[in-house]
Amino acid sequence: MTRLLLGRLAARHALGHHHVRITPVPRRLFTNASNYDALVLGSYTDAEQITFSASRDITSSTRQTLVEQLAASGFKKEGDVRVLYNVGGVKQVAVVSLGKQGKDEATQLEQARKASALGIQALQKQGVENVGVDVSVNAQGAAEGAVLAQFCLDKLKNEADRRKPIQVNPFAAESNSERDWETGYIYGTSQNLARMLMTTPGNLMTPKLFTEEVAYLLAGLENTEVIVRDEEWAIRNKMNSFLAVAKGSKEPLRFLEIHYRGAGEDQKPHGLVGKGVTFDSGGISLKPSNNMALMKGDMGGAATVAASLYAIAKLQLPVNVIACMPLCENMPSGGATKPGDVVRAMNGKSIEVMDTDAEGRLILADALYYLSSKYSPESLIDLATLTGAMDVALGNAFAGVFTNSDLLWQRLESAGKMTSDPFWRMPLHDAYLKEMKESTVADLNNLGKGRSGGACSAAAFLKEFVAGVESEQPLAWAHIDIAGVMDSDATQGYHIKGMSGRPTRSLVEYMRRVSA
Repeated sequence: MTRLLLGRLAARHALGHHHVRITPVPRRLFTNASNYDALVLGSYTDAEQITFSASRDITSSTRQTLVEQLAASGFKKEGDVRVLYNVGGVKQVAVVSLGKQGKDEATQLEQARKASALGIQALQKQGVENVGVDVSVNAQGAAEGAVLAQFCLDKLKNEADRRKPIQVNPFAAESNSERDWETGYIYGTSQNLARMLMTTPGNLMTPKLFTEEVAYLLAGLENTEVIVRDEEWAIRNKMNSFLAVAKGSKEPLRFLEIHYRGAGEDQKPHGLVGKGVTFDSGGISLKPSNNMALMKGDMGGAATVAASLYAIAKLQLPVNVIACMPLCENMPSGGATKPGDVVRAMNGKSIEVMDTDAEGRLILADALYYLSSKYSPESLIDLATLTGAMDVALGNAFAGVFTNSDLLWQRLESAGKMTSDPFWRMPLHDAYLKEMKESTVADLNNLGKGRSGGACSAAAFLKEFVAGVESEQPLAWAHIDIAGVMDSDATQGYHIKGMSGRPTRSLVEYMRRVSA
């Protein structure tokens, strides 16, 4: 029953998304768009002028009608939305103000994302089923916004309370062949996949079920291999730091490994590691009950990594990628790790567990060492909802990046700007490791000073488990703390209230740039 339910969630919500069905159709002129229930159009409002980005696809008489109605409604400010009726042979037309015309590609992408998202959300309330979306500003951005704006995991609700699906198609001529509708659809779907994995309740997204879902979603994609490891494998590989976190739960751990081979065998792979605590109670160091339900999303690192692999494979990027996701629950029980216990990680370093709620760094320690030592990747990035200190430092605007490589940082920064899901560089310095080396019984402790510089000390701790990071030609490594961007408080365009799935699109864009 559970497997069947989740299979349906994956098939209908993540892969195709039950609110977004794409059917390629020929480009139609506005006056011949009678097969659409509605259109979403973008309009520039600059110096009191109202002009349409898709003006070539709208007859002059229809344009005049639209401008007259918009002017009468006080349509001026960027983000303004007006729904007009029975215009140019279309029952409903949602017009969204783009503001001033963007001069660079990143701005145009974001304008298209916002406009299509706001337009789709306005039309959702009108009961439409078949919508044409203006792609004349940027087709990729338009598709991303149309897909992201509709995410809603409601299959667990009564059928009467579920949203009806909306079919969306591109309208007008695409402006940029490299940033096309299909690419945007894949970008948006990948983030929705991460949202689905993070939003699904913890009893329906255990480590075992997570691996089954990801295997189901990646099944049949070219050059992609999914390997699922169990507890016996972790024991043989001496992953005692990972095992220490998992031992408090009756749910068996899993170690998910994905290989994508899009380039030649002579090309070194790029590594990705995602924290996969499918529910985090804090263990013996129990969290406060307030908002603990959000900790079903503590596998956000694993979710974004798995979702990015889906997009990388769908886009068939010419790059090799190896992804590893340690998956477990962090629970209190008679068998759970206790504060003060000492474990020896895979690389031989002993760790005194001062706080069982600082568990993410423990499972990442073994995963980072495994991937970096076994595969010697070209670069290595880990993503984790790791510290509350990161939320305090950056809020939900930026994900924090700690890296030893200026080039890796530049690529991440550029990718984040292009997707409008940005990163902020944080200090990676041995000074933050000092308190962690003061254990009287082990090489390291896992806490440091807690929330005081907590995100920085966590990053310094992880560096101790990355093989090759201190060599003459150091491995380029980045730790991305996504605790602050894990969820959203309110729906604003393509940002949906709830688990965010960030920064999946930025990770895909990064790999797209690396492969180029």
